[in-house]
Amino acid sequence: MDELGGEQAIRLLATMWRIRLFEERVGQLVRAGEIDGLIHLSTGQEGVAAAVCSQLRDDDHVYSGHRAHGHAIAQGASLGRVMAELMGRDTGLCRGLGGSMHLVDVEHGFMGATGVVGGNVPIALGSALAAHLRGLDTVSVVFFGDGAVQAGHFTETVNLATLWRLPLILVCENNGFAEFTPRSAHTVVERVSDVVAPYGLGRVTVDGNDVQATWDAFGGFLQSARAGGGPFLLECLTHRVRGHYEGDPGRYREALAEEEWQEKDPIIRLERHGVAEDWFAEDELRGVAAGAAEEVEDAVRFGRESPLPPAGIVESMVYADA
Repeated sequence: MDELGGEQAIRLLATMWRIRLFEERVGQLVRAGEIDGLIHLSTGQEGVAAAVCSQLRDDDHVYSGHRAHGHAIAQGASLGRVMAELMGRDTGLCRGLGGSMHLVDVEHGFMGATGVVGGNVPIALGSALAAHLRGLDTVSVVFFGDGAVQAGHFTETVNLATLWRLPLILVCENNGFAEFTPRSAHTVVERVSDVVAPYGLGRVTVDGNDVQATWDAFGGFLQSARAGGGPFLLECLTHRVRGHYEGDPGRYREALAEEEWQEKDPIIRLERHGVAEDWFAEDELRGVAAGAAEEVEDAVRFGRESPLPPAGIVESMVYADA
């Protein structure tokens, strides 16, 4: 497992800034009417996506849910093509037909997102089984929220993955809410890592806003999974700043004081930690954020200038030629 240090920490920070600024821009474009559909942002959760995906290869398989922008970007998807997809343009990852909750970028191992809660979990199991049967050292990683754990197919997946010792890493981004419902209202089991305890798989709960902790925990699981171990579960306790979807009034949530958010924000925490560890100097940080902002504006420009899908595309995407 690689140690987290200067050069890698800067790359992680840049990825987190890309995700943060990309999603802030998406929120603005939704309000301006340039992006349609139901949009779910991961603002505040960027540390998990960056720490996990930055350690993966393009031949690994990554699956996400309805809050997928950050995972796709961290896995290497083009900012421009993600933005074009959200805008419904022909240059998008799925030619504008998938939208926010159905991003796919096979080139970088991002095998798909889904709006079905937990629907990605058994699909990731299938990829892990395929790798196992072929004798490959690739792994399957699936992101989901704590609400997905209450679905029956989650337990079925854990059962089969442990029975067959598959290279599957389950990454739970536990932000405390299943859509609008706090965890305490739908289960008596506080930690997701405790839910899977009877199966005996390797599992740990970490502070998902601590990039170092998330990096170390996932890196250890990844190394073991490549060597034939698995499955594993990584529960990342995190916090989403925005509501469940863009436009959610969020009356079910308590406002987080600015000073409290400063202590939770994964970007600020990594910046402070990196400076303290001499991984980078404070004057480097402005350049990282500025570079990410420029990339995001380039992505917006690319999306705006891209054409809409041509007429008749639906037929060609649905029916196979004889």
